[in-house]
Amino acid sequence: MATFQFPRQTNFYRGKVRDVYTIAEDWLVMIASNRISAFDVILPKAIPYKGQVLNQIAAYMLKATTDICKNWLVETPTTNSAIGKKCIPFKVEMVIRGNLTGHAWRTYQSGNYKLCGVTMPDGMKENDFFPSPIITPSTKASVGHDEDISKDSIINTGIASAEEYAVLEKYTLALFERGKQLAAKRGLILADTKYEFGKIGDEIYLMDEIHTPDSSRYFYADGYEERQAKGERQKQLSKEFVREWLIENNFMGKEGQLVPEMSDDWITTISNRYIELYEKVICEKFIPEALSNEATFSRISEALDRAVS
Repeated sequence: MATFQFPRQTNFYRGKVRDVYTIAEDWLVMIASNRISAFDVILPKAIPYKGQVLNQIAAYMLKATTDICKNWLVETPTTNSAIGKKCIPFKVEMVIRGNLTGHAWRTYQSGNYKLCGVTMPDGMKENDFFPSPIITPSTKASVGHDEDISKDSIINTGIASAEEYAVLEKYTLALFERGKQLAAKRGLILADTKYEFGKIGDEIYLMDEIHTPDSSRYFYADGYEERQAKGERQKQLSKEFVREWLIENNFMGKEGQLVPEMSDDWITTISNRYIELYEKVICEKFIPEALSNEATFSRISEALDRAVS
């Protein structure tokens, strides 16, 4: 993906998935690439249309939750880009789990029933619902791996004050409830997700993407109970299937491990799964958009003129 130089640009950062441009210190342009990461490692091949899927789902979900809390988004000038307000981020991801899956299940299966200071109930099976959703935060690392962290540690280390954490917790629970409601209308279960927050002045804003396949796990509601009763894997839409494929091929991002070969067929499969989730969650036909670098730059620059002026 091309690197741009926008008018009044003051900084540039390339993340695992997004290219982030700071404009006049108060605005951000985020361009969602087709890069894919797992276990904090960028995989060697891009996934067609992945950036567009992430950006459009995130924009849809941010607009659907503005009554819960303010968010950073102002405009989406292209299908894979967003312009919004720059926040001072809390260096923590608010992970919330409605079901015992993914990292929580791997922790539980190892015999450790405590995660981020939260005790998980005895006798649960993989993908079971928790009695009520649990919040299991993780640090937001600049480099290396994010780490599990408890509410007490967040407050004690000054990542957030007790008063700020109470707001983060309130917003996280409300956003997850809204996400579950939106998913249920589409025949899905929002199993877990994460939210990132920041501040503008004294006010807390929701940042980044929400309820996308990179930040969330969705199960199909139809047949969920039957699959649980039989001990079968849940049919899901998320990036977890990529993580499972990597684990099966002996890769979890650890030193000395090599990323397995990604065939063209496998890349097409991943792309199709992302598009499937878009169409299921948004309930609209996915329309691919392929813009030239010149057209992308032009559209974003015009939107910046409207936002920043």
